[in-house]
Amino acid sequence: MGKDLTEVCSPQRKLMPDTVGSEQHEPTSLRGIATRAKACKHHRFRDLYRELNAGFLLNCWGRLNKAAASGVDEVTAQAYQENLEANIEALAERLKTKRYRTKLVRRCYIPKENGKQRPLGIPALEDKLVQLACSKLLIAIYEQDFVESSYGYRPNRSAKGAVCDLTFNLQYGKYGYIVEADIKGFFDHMDHDWLLEMLKQRIDDKAFVSLIGKWLKAGILETDGQILHPGAGTPQGGIISPVLANIYLHYALDLWFERVVKAHCRGGALLCRYADDFVCAFRYREDAQRFYRVLPKRLEKFSLEVATEKTQLLRFSRFHPSMQKRVTFLGFELYWFNDRKGIARVMRRTARKKLHGACRRIKDWIRKGRCLAGREFIAGLNRRLMGHYNYYGLRGNSRSLYRFYQWSIECVFKWLNRRGGKRRSFTWASFAQALKRARVAVPRITEKQRQHVVFA
Repeated sequence: MGKDLTEVCSPQRKLMPDTVGSEQHEPTSLRGIATRAKACKHHRFRDLYRELNAGFLLNCWGRLNKAAASGVDEVTAQAYQENLEANIEALAERLKTKRYRTKLVRRCYIPKENGKQRPLGIPALEDKLVQLACSKLLIAIYEQDFVESSYGYRPNRSAKGAVCDLTFNLQYGKYGYIVEADIKGFFDHMDHDWLLEMLKQRIDDKAFVSLIGKWLKAGILETDGQILHPGAGTPQGGIISPVLANIYLHYALDLWFERVVKAHCRGGALLCRYADDFVCAFRYREDAQRFYRVLPKRLEKFSLEVATEKTQLLRFSRFHPSMQKRVTFLGFELYWFNDRKGIARVMRRTARKKLHGACRRIKDWIRKGRCLAGREFIAGLNRRLMGHYNYYGLRGNSRSLYRFYQWSIECVFKWLNRRGGKRRSFTWASFAQALKRARVAVPRITEKQRQHVVFA
């Protein structure tokens, strides 16, 4: 089909950076929003919705995960990109004229280690793009408000960093009691009204808040074809869900702990949170017991509930070192242990459930992939080994790393020897030589030196 005459005669208009107001105004950047949010903690931002223009959406497109699964419309990133500028112009125009409509969220399930399934929600491609743009605006504002002890889904922060900083603070702080807690079905029970009220503390833009409300109320297309209309929660898998979750717990938990709980404690207290998984430490038993009693009531106010099987109060002190008293946090077990010099130190090791789960998964992969070509098999094995080392390679965890490595090597020896029927492919001596030639990744510590965050 030939091109339209106007398209041939006039050049394609180039998308320009986002601007707010008249043309003589300087472009408004995320850095400017962050600067304003940091300078004035009570400032309420207006005209955020107007930031969702073609230039900003095009910038966000470059950061969108193009390999992610498609939503209910089955539009892929490759197909959308064939006419990218025109598509984004049309999307920006629909946003500007308030004709933008959210699509259904496609539900899928992934297995959990306990045998249950975790529900995920996959938005349509354009919904992902607009969510990414909105999440960038929210992050620019709320990164200036979030407390230091909040780690989940934040720039330049990680689960490993949370574990390392918690270890440092427990080692050198004056704490003797721990409350480790988890929120039951957090992403499914976030109260929409509460969340929108929390957003209004910093945002004075009805159109922007209403847009977020549309995603919260978007219907969910189940695997059996049924359409659900949620009254609470936000789907895991949505790009904007992590920052909304952080905002919700910032007001429901973090600020309450900093301003109320600490003020009523006789001794020191700290909170370390990654998403809905958090650990609180106290110097005195009475403070820990009071918090343990009050926490369910506080969460209930925001339609949340503690997971009783993952919530406990325990003695955790250098004066009572015991491996029987372990704090489980983000896949690690923390415990006091006297080193060779008799000095009590907070040690870390891979949590038993996580180690058993990792061993089971790599065994299944080795069994299924044993017929792959040699180089392909070794490359796949090394990817899985290095992925494990990169996360669990903290100082003091060498023994758990070698247990995982040794288990993997024994599984490789077992299943490669079954490829040829009754005739064995390797003896242990020839297998050891083959491992050296193949350069199978050996355990290594991946923790880097960094400045720890002190939870004041």
